[in-house]
Amino acid sequence: MRLWPCPPWHLEVPCVPHTGPIRHLLRQGGTAGCRGAWGPSGRAAPALLLFLALPAEAWPSLGLPRPPCVHCCRPAWPPAAPGTYALRSLARPHGEKGEAGVRGRSGRSGKEGPPGARGLRGRKGQKGEVGPPGAPCQRAYAGFSVGRREGLHSTNAFQAVPFDTELVNLDDAFDLASGRFLCAVPGVYFLSLTVHTWNYKETYLHIMCNRQATAVLYAQPSERSVMQTQSLLLPLAAGDTVWVRMFQRDRDNAIYGEGGDLYITFSGHLVKPATEL
Repeated sequence: MRLWPCPPWHLEVPCVPHTGPIRHLLRQGGTAGCRGAWGPSGRAAPALLLFLALPAEAWPSLGLPRPPCVHCCRPAWPPAAPGTYALRSLARPHGEKGEAGVRGRSGRSGKEGPPGARGLRGRKGQKGEVGPPGAPCQRAYAGFSVGRREGLHSTNAFQAVPFDTELVNLDDAFDLASGRFLCAVPGVYFLSLTVHTWNYKETYLHIMCNRQATAVLYAQPSERSVMQTQSLLLPLAAGDTVWVRMFQRDRDNAIYGEGGDLYITFSGHLVKPATEL
């Protein structure tokens, strides 16, 4: 008798079709189902046991293929047909769950992934506390306004016009005797010169910045005297001086004035400091 190795906890019985004399033997042995080849009395039928004791070489003569050993974890070979009888023992119960092993080392950090999409806009935060008051705004000021009450005739080719009346003189930046304004706050200044002409005499004046003439005030000789005005915007740097120059050519050059009224005025003020330009 040839035996096929199987696990000791399994007992495999070849599956045979219910045909011919095999069916007759199975009918004598017991009922189909989980009991397989065992009868109701719990003993194997003698005819079936005799059939199972046949050598493997005798099975083909009965019309059956050579059956291999089949474990319970694999399907029977050949595939069991309806009504096949087999006997299988129950598997052993599982043991208790073992303790958890030691935690392994952490793996290497992966590569940085691409940046994700921009998230939704968050809610508006609460209003913050009021901060401390800032330093007061320090705005620069500069300006002057002076006049001359007495008339003046030119004596030299170039003559600075002095003034005798002070109307506004911030920080004492204007010197009446020399007729010069000294710029201390750089920026853009507005300058204005107003005179009264003398009858039958020429009026020829320049508004000077340092040694450069920036604007001219001129009136031809006439029977009637008139008021003449010249004004301009002029950028000044710190240390520049502004003054009025009287010029004489071949004619007599003069400006009219009286002791009681103020006919000659010279004014200027800062429009915008250089720090704000």
